[in-house]
Amino acid sequence: MDNTNTPWAVSITGKARKGKDHLPPEIQFAFMALFKALQEDGPAQPRRRNFGKLAGQKDTWHCHLNAGRPTYVVIWTVLNRQEKLMEIRYVGTHENAPY
Repeated sequence: MDNTNTPWAVSITGKARKGKDHLPPEIQFAFMALFKALQEDGPAQPRRRNFGKLAGQKDTWHCHLNAGRPTYVVIWTVLNRQEKLMEIRYVGTHENAPY
């Protein structure tokens, strides 16, 4: 089955959803843009601010949603590449991120 045009299924953990709900409105907008990009383009988001793979964590990525302080970050993990499943595990401040 060729699934190159199939969008990624992106879920959000309960903890990440709570973090998202506490973001300032302009940062929530940036989060929604990232969420849509993850669905359309997959886990690699090289054009995002401070995007990178997290060392020591299998297929786990992060990026910043803004510059300045506080800095808000998102962390996501690929659960299954073949089925195109991803999970957002953290949304919140850089200081509290579980790196």
